[in-house]
Amino acid sequence: MATPKKSSKDSAPGSKPSQAHIAPLRSMTGYAVETADLAHAQIILELRAVNSRFLDLSFRMGDDFRALDPLLRERITRAVQRGKLECRINMVPREDAALPSELNPALLDQLHGLAKAAQSRFTDARGLSVGEILRWPGMLGDNTIAPETLHAAVLEKLDAALVQFNDSRAREGDKLKTVLLDRVTAMRGHVATLRPRTPEIVAAFREKLSKRVEELINSPDPDRLHQEVVLFAQKIDVDEEFDRLLTHLDEIERILAQGGAAGKRLDFLMQELNREANTLGSKSASLDFTQTAVELKVLIEQMREQIQNLE
Repeated sequence: MATPKKSSKDSAPGSKPSQAHIAPLRSMTGYAVETADLAHAQIILELRAVNSRFLDLSFRMGDDFRALDPLLRERITRAVQRGKLECRINMVPREDAALPSELNPALLDQLHGLAKAAQSRFTDARGLSVGEILRWPGMLGDNTIAPETLHAAVLEKLDAALVQFNDSRAREGDKLKTVLLDRVTAMRGHVATLRPRTPEIVAAFREKLSKRVEELINSPDPDRLHQEVVLFAQKIDVDEEFDRLLTHLDEIERILAQGGAAGKRLDFLMQELNREANTLGSKSASLDFTQTAVELKVLIEQMREQIQNLE
């Protein structure tokens, strides 16, 4: 039976994702603002976010918009996966809104009669101020906005704000990606510099050990010789640490190329890199190994700080 040919769409293991499947790498910090101009008012919608382990949503908005809470959460959750995000919705009167030429006479008479009736019962009560009268609902005509109009405007501006918000986070993510790749290159450089010198370092350590063994052979304590041999075997075996370091760096580059919500995966890899650097330092057969382990740990910590800001 003939083996079916593999489709050209199937990607080989370890291959880079196609351009169509690359998602942007995003920072968790971002800001966006959108405004909607209605007949008598302006709606201002703001999104701002900072770092968080999970998606933490909060809203600051008036009662006119409370009914939108479930829809707002649903749309934001589809677009944002991590971060402490605050959504603010304010409605303010438009400065260019035309005022009516006169007050509502029927409402004014009714309000005047009610105010007099109240003062006849409560003689110490103060009268209504001009500002209170002008702000009375309907006194300047019907300037109310239908809830359907308000809600439609808010949802439209939220969609636009999320695009702006994610674009700004993607730009920041690109900068963080460049920083991380620079650190990966620096780590590869340290490994590439030290690894070819490993035989030379081991040879120098072997010569030093040989002299020590000669001293121990004449010693009455055979356990000391055994300890020195075991210690030497541990110190010269660093190939596994180098291999794992390079494998982790390959995986970091793959994740960065793939994009998307990569913060948690990269943070885990930082733990693995740190473990290999610690092991390399503990097996130090020379000062060069110790210095390289320290440099690697510095670079890993710099990467970890930047990764804390990735979605």
